[in-house]
Amino acid sequence: MKNFITSLLGALSALILFFIGGTFLLFVFAMILAAASSEKPATFERGSYLVFNTAVNITDTPPPFNPAAFMRAFTGDNEVQTLQLRQVTHALRAAATDSRIAGVYLTGNLAPSGYGTGYAALKEVREALEAIKAAGKPVVAYIDFATTKDMYLDSVASELVLDPFGLIAMPGLAVEPMFFAGTFEKYGVGIQVTRHGKYKSYVEPFTRRDMSPENREQTQKLLDDVWGSLVQDVAKSRGLTPVALQNIVDSQGIVRADAAAKQKFVSRVAYRDEIIEELKARTGRKGSKESFKQVALADYVNIVHDDRPEPRTARKTGGHSSSGGKIAVVYAEGAIVDGRGQIDEVGGERFSREIRRFRLDEDVKAIVLRVNSPGGSVTASEQIQREIRLTKSVKPVIVSMGSYAASGGYWISTHADHIFAEPTTITGSIGVFGILFDVQKLTSDFGLSFDRVKTGKYADLMTISRPKTPEELAVYQSMVDWAYNQFIGRVADGRKLDRAKVEDIAQGRVWSGAEAVKLGLVDELGGLDAAIRYAAKEGGLSDRYRIVEYPRKLELADIINEAMQGPQHPASARGGLVDKLTTDVKQQARYLEQFNDRQGVYARLPIEMTFR
Repeated sequence: MKNFITSLLGALSALILFFIGGTFLLFVFAMILAAASSEKPATFERGSYLVFNTAVNITDTPPPFNPAAFMRAFTGDNEVQTLQLRQVTHALRAAATDSRIAGVYLTGNLAPSGYGTGYAALKEVREALEAIKAAGKPVVAYIDFATTKDMYLDSVASELVLDPFGLIAMPGLAVEPMFFAGTFEKYGVGIQVTRHGKYKSYVEPFTRRDMSPENREQTQKLLDDVWGSLVQDVAKSRGLTPVALQNIVDSQGIVRADAAAKQKFVSRVAYRDEIIEELKARTGRKGSKESFKQVALADYVNIVHDDRPEPRTARKTGGHSSSGGKIAVVYAEGAIVDGRGQIDEVGGERFSREIRRFRLDEDVKAIVLRVNSPGGSVTASEQIQREIRLTKSVKPVIVSMGSYAASGGYWISTHADHIFAEPTTITGSIGVFGILFDVQKLTSDFGLSFDRVKTGKYADLMTISRPKTPEELAVYQSMVDWAYNQFIGRVADGRKLDRAKVEDIAQGRVWSGAEAVKLGLVDELGGLDAAIRYAAKEGGLSDRYRIVEYPRKLELADIINEAMQGPQHPASARGGLVDKLTTDVKQQARYLEQFNDRQGVYARLPIEMTFR
């Protein structure tokens, strides 16, 4: 008994010490964050180059706080940084007119993650860099290895320099879906699907071992459209014709430095230290032991921070612009799910509530819905669209489509007053499906069995213990058909299109933004800044307005709460073959977690639409 009491007291003491220590660490953590947030913006010398280390993930949404990244800052481990698209483009446009900035230096390799750093976002960054060139300032890019995305961004540079041992891997676009039908069959997992739309291919990885002819057709068309847009932009920047550029990538696949320079794919070949010495000379530090005069983009973002799309068009006074008007920018980035959703998902309940709040706020004169989503739950999509329709009756609602705005992502967009998209935006996919699993064979292999007692023919309609009967499948199919008809009606009504035409271009088919404009699904090509300017005009605002965002940037209390909860989805920094395969499988499993529509009906982009 004495030993028990001693052990109990020891355990309690340890718990108390742990609680006190944890509280102290949390207090220190909060003080560090508070100090960091109160620091004065970094300063830099006149004549500096703005250094854009592109080893970042560029998202539409303000980046969430990552406690794991905070701890790695103390341990020295590398962590991919996340930057918000609007802040990047705003900072670059500010640099174009900032007399202290002599030019821009691009270095590093993009680190796409999730729905970030898509081609639509990169096009907006390219346009901001073009503004710097138009102001007569050089944009120097140094690459030692460039993927298609790296080259799409870096090619805009006025001086594109490649390492003598560097490579450009820009062979073209490809999609490589993973199919699970054989695995499910091997382990006894049954799959039954209901769908409307012959191109609605989301269910194919679960039911087939290869792509259907319809899916292959739409995928090829989409890749051709997107690739054509990329080639045109890159060729123009490099002073080549699209045909010449296509000949380079087709003849070599991976282009070495000497060939790249000879064919004018890059400006020249040089070592990094040679470029650094040149930049030192340009910034008045030739022969100095110091590096060239510079300011990092991440620091410059804070220096020129302003809540409007155009640099310094107005000053805030008392939390409002001098005209009292606001534009709300709502970032629908991620899969659309029922309920509140995770931090990287578009929860129908959460987003509809925030749109309603902006609708009731008289200071908000217009709303811009920035969509970067493959869709998801039909119920959640309709919940969000309902608020869009209500809001549209009292103030303008403008949609800006990012890299993805398909299926449910298009559902929530279709009733906006005006829709912007980039040529490479993946949109459309007007179709609906349901997916039904059963584990009858899987469990029987382990000696498990099920029995049932019920009070009605369809009482066990939602069971996964057995396959659905033909009558039960008919119930699900009727739900899918009904949802599809509603989708068609929403598009026809919102876009003012003939229903027969919508039927013809729907069928679950995906389109590029350029094609969507021709079809009437999108009004105009343009990025987020163009949408914000359009919203300001429609909302009767001058240049003097304030931007409010949702999701918003986290405050100190939110950061502490996030830190206590821990990271939701830790990312791996490795990039080997095994890790890549593991990541793909985990991502597919995460997709399945997002199937939470209460009716089991979904409008989502095909699962394999990831460009490699």
